[in-house]
Amino acid sequence: MTTPARPVVPTEAEAAPVARWRVAAWALWDWGSSAWNAVIVSFVFGPYVVRGVVGDARPGGLTANTWVGISTAVAGLLIALVAPVTGQRSDAGGHRRRNLLVWSVLVFVVMLAMYGVRDEPSYLWLALVLLAAGGIFNEFAGVSYNAMLPQVSTPATIGRVSGFGWSMGYFGGIFLLLICYYGFIAPEVGWLGVTNAGGLDIRAVAVFSALWFAVFGAAVFTAVPEVAPGPAQRRVGLADSYRLLVRDVRSLWRRDRNAVKFLIASALYRDGLAAVFSFGAILAVSVYGMAQSTVLIFGVAANVVAALGALVLGRVEDVVGPKRIIMVSLVGLVVSCLVLLFVRGTGPFWVFGLALCLWVGPAQASSRSFLARIAPRGREGEMFGLYTTTGRAASFLAPGLFALFSGLFSDRVGIVGIALVLAAGALAMTRVTPPHRAEHIAVPVS
Repeated sequence: MTTPARPVVPTEAEAAPVARWRVAAWALWDWGSSAWNAVIVSFVFGPYVVRGVVGDARPGGLTANTWVGISTAVAGLLIALVAPVTGQRSDAGGHRRRNLLVWSVLVFVVMLAMYGVRDEPSYLWLALVLLAAGGIFNEFAGVSYNAMLPQVSTPATIGRVSGFGWSMGYFGGIFLLLICYYGFIAPEVGWLGVTNAGGLDIRAVAVFSALWFAVFGAAVFTAVPEVAPGPAQRRVGLADSYRLLVRDVRSLWRRDRNAVKFLIASALYRDGLAAVFSFGAILAVSVYGMAQSTVLIFGVAANVVAALGALVLGRVEDVVGPKRIIMVSLVGLVVSCLVLLFVRGTGPFWVFGLALCLWVGPAQASSRSFLARIAPRGREGEMFGLYTTTGRAASFLAPGLFALFSGLFSDRVGIVGIALVLAAGALAMTRVTPPHRAEHIAVPVS
């Protein structure tokens, strides 16, 4: 039997405004960590591994794309197995900030090590290990970072703060991409005399991205205080942490099935959100005729639109609640997908492709604040660990359906696979009860 969540009336301390500098310091980590997703994974280093390091070679009889897929799958499995326990242990021990620092430093070290990946097929294995390791460390850092959201917001401002942080991540990626492109990639001789010989321009970008992350990500460690340790009975060893996790999941199912329903629904539509960016560039070139040189510019525009959507609708969320923002965003995404299924040419793709991206940012930001609103106090890290794990558990759906429909019909029809996953998430979300909003006048962040 599901026990409805009771409205939580915030204490005087919780209702007090949070200093703007503390919110900004927290969001700067999002700005800095965009170096991993925007530069390393999506637009620069990942494509370099496929085109520059491997090219037409087939190590082990497989293409570079296949090897990258394998390493990503292995990393995803490890994340799914370890993330919830990592979050639970950081909550119990009062080590949320410390864990964020440890994982962030490891991501920084991985990006520095990417300087050693030259444009020769023999370096594929080093690249794969670094991509997988960095992906794992970045996800674990995200668990602790997301769990800090209630520390830098009040019940009345959590939506706008989450949206602000997510938009900072998009904008940080935009600025870093432009700096790297014009500073290292586009010129024949870039900054510090860097050329493309031996893949030096891309390797230099990896180092610059690591420094970007270190500079902008550092503020959170002085601005956001450490959480107090949890109850003594929750401070257990690693093996017992898994037993505690199983017990907590069972307890969560009995006590608050609504939270479990949200984890399942969000796992579905978040997979569709990831697919929008994963396959957007492929579709732009292969289906809508966009020039390869224009894709990076479209990527920058897409991040701008997604950031603005997260920023604006994050403020609206504090008035209407996160579920409505999520539902409106999912409907907008599905409609945009269906329109793209029928239009042709680069002009319509620019319009409706950017319309698609408009709804990604709000859906991601409101999902984070939704979970922060329903997470038991002091157990946010554990809940965000489960959030990461459930997302990974469904991460094969959108890519698999895209491959199925594109293989049976065409790349254009592959869009249907993405739309189906988004629609399934929206349908599941209709059965989720929105969290109660705090019963007090909204307190602005000051």
